[in-house]
Amino acid sequence: MTREAVADVDYQHLSTLLWREQELLDLLLFKAEEKQYLILSGKTRWLARIAHEIEVVLDQLRTLEVERAAATEAIAVRLGTGVNPSLRQLAEAAPAPWNDLLARHHEALLVLVTDLRSLSDANRELIEGGLAAIGDALLSVRHPSAGTYGATGRSEAGSSRAVTLDGAL
Repeated sequence: MTREAVADVDYQHLSTLLWREQELLDLLLFKAEEKQYLILSGKTRWLARIAHEIEVVLDQLRTLEVERAAATEAIAVRLGTGVNPSLRQLAEAAPAPWNDLLARHHEALLVLVTDLRSLSDANRELIEGGLAAIGDALLSVRHPSAGTYGATGRSEAGSSRAVTLDGAL
């Protein structure tokens, strides 16, 4: 195999990894949108499940990132771009047609990551707002409708009412 053929294999491998990363980030975006729907609709029963599904995708991304870093380093050594170059730096140093393809991967990944950050921030605000509303509701309960019983078995006048919270919230 010629040196150019080996280089093409390395670029192809990196491109395949970048496509897979885009697919996983797109799936993560979908899962984040599902989570937002569940929060907005009050279907808290499914939040633990969607959180688990998000963790599975994140684990796949972490594994892929290690493989991508190794593929990037192999190309970086050949191009002389230094240790741990960014995808943009790699695209600028790569020969045609790989430079254009890597630049497009970079742009697509930036869009996905930006969308994910925005959606993640929105979900965090929704959850924090919900928790604040629950806290306000609990603080507004000052006069219990029914007393609780003390150690003597008698109703205690100044006692608070027992409250149960849904742990999924």
